[in-house]
Amino acid sequence: MTVDTLAVETPSDVADTPDLINSSATTPESAAPETPAPVTADASDAASAEVAKPKKAPAKKAASKKTKTLELTLTVTGTADGEWRAELKQGTTYLARDLAVAAAAVSRAAKELHEDLSTPIDEVIEEARAQQAAKVAALEAELEAARKALADLD
Repeated sequence: MTVDTLAVETPSDVADTPDLINSSATTPESAAPETPAPVTADASDAASAEVAKPKKAPAKKAASKKTKTLELTLTVTGTADGEWRAELKQGTTYLARDLAVAAAAVSRAAKELHEDLSTPIDEVIEEARAQQAAKVAALEAELEAARKALADLD
C-alpha cells in the first residue's frame, strides 16, 4: 500500500511540465499576467530600496594600527627572614638583577597595583614579621641568660 503525502492540488488542463524544447510556445500559464501580492508600505519601501541600490560586497576593514605592547617581567622574591629581592626582565634580557627591596616598599607597590596582589603579599609579610618577632624574643631570652651567666662569674 502506498500513501501519498503531497498536498492535493486542484486539477488543471495545463500540462504538468513546461515545454523545454520549444521555449517560444506559450501556455495559458505563461500568457496570463502575474498579479503581484498585496504589499504593505514598509515592505514596498524596502523592496524599492533593494531595486534602487545594488547589493555591495561587505566593506573590508581598514588596517587598524596595532598598539606595540611592551612586556616586562618583575619578579619579587621574599624569604622567611624578611629579605626581599627584585629582578626585572624584558624578554630574555635582565634589566635589573638581585636588587634588595624593603618589605614596606613591596607592600606599597602591591597596593598601588591591585588589591588582589596586595592581600596575599601582605599576608606573607605579616607571617615573616611574626617569625622575626619570635626570633627576636628567643634571642632576647638567650641574651638575658648570657648576662646572668656573666654576672654569676663575677
